[in-house]
Amino acid sequence: MFAVVRTGGKQYRVAAGDKIAVEKLAGEAGDTITLGDVLLAGEGDSLADVKGVTVSAEIIAQAKSEKVIVFKKRRRHNYRRKNGHRQQMTLLRITAVGAGEAKAAPKKAAAKKKAEAPAEAAAE
Repeated sequence: MFAVVRTGGKQYRVAAGDKIAVEKLAGEAGDTITLGDVLLAGEGDSLADVKGVTVSAEIIAQAKSEKVIVFKKRRRHNYRRKNGHRQQMTLLRITAVGAGEAKAAPKKAAAKKKAEAPAEAAAE
């Protein structure tokens, strides 16, 4: 299944397993986030209703993109300015595209069950 999501003012076509670089998002490497602004979803040639579709992604890294050189010049006025800029970006790995809960949620539930098990054993 694929989806078209909007983040950072840009649109991306994503499927499970894709890696994309987007404008900087809050979070640390390894965190799981949900991209909520789904514009289009489908499977092959058919389109699906986007109301129940969620896109979950894992943050791979917070990085900087390629350097952009800004050069200003005015002819015959001895005016030259050179500046550089590197935009902050977030590298994402799309983990799941589909309806309902993300696949990363059961990991958290399993971790909670493991944490509760020793507490229950200590109570008995």
